[in-house]
Amino acid sequence: MNSHFQLQWEEKQNCFVLLYPEGMVQLNQSAGEIMNLCDGKNSTLDIAKTLEEKFNIVGLLHDVNEFLDDAMTRNWVIYNV
Repeated sequence: MNSHFQLQWEEKQNCFVLLYPEGMVQLNQSAGEIMNLCDGKNSTLDIAKTLEEKFNIVGLLHDVNEFLDDAMTRNWVIYNV
């Protein structure tokens, strides 16, 4: 995750939010679950597998990749090689 953003759980809003100097982004459940797994160690495949197991769903890799592509364009995450 980009160090300019901080991910945290907001009880009042019952969701994850991304905090940054200019404001806050409220994330839906899927986005929050994915961002919560963006720790610099998990690959997109790891994230998809973790979520598939957690929610008993298969085939999430495409959705995870699509979200992370969007998150990268918004500078929420930075791709590490």
